[in-house]
Amino acid sequence: MRTDPPPRSGRRLAAAVTLPAVPESVPQLRRTARSLVRSRRLSPDVAEALSVIVTELATNVVLHSGSPDVSVLFEVCDTALTVRVRDTGRWLERPTPRCEPADVDAAFGRGLDLVDAFAVDTTVLRTAGGTLVEAVIAL
Repeated sequence: MRTDPPPRSGRRLAAAVTLPAVPESVPQLRRTARSLVRSRRLSPDVAEALSVIVTELATNVVLHSGSPDVSVLFEVCDTALTVRVRDTGRWLERPTPRCEPADVDAAFGRGLDLVDAFAVDTTVLRTAGGTLVEAVIAL
């Protein structure tokens, strides 16, 4: 298990988890997120947002990063819950935008759009050492 950086000022570390980047880890991370929401007595809207965000970001790591593991860090303060998902894989840009008719109604490829819809702020940091995505949910 890797050690993630300490929480930023004003935030309290709620949980940090590193699991293998395999499909079976996604529901386990979603259960961890739901447990955090229950333990903090957060609203059902926050539960839904966090569940979608964790599922989408962890699935991206499993399917697209080539990383051996996925790390998720949850931080909570009085006004926000921040989730950070990190991998050690390599980000691959799509060479051209989706434009084929079959892609228009595809049930995939919309993960970051969903994250943006549920978060008040989303940041993606791509480096040679992997990708870090941070999503902030207002409380």
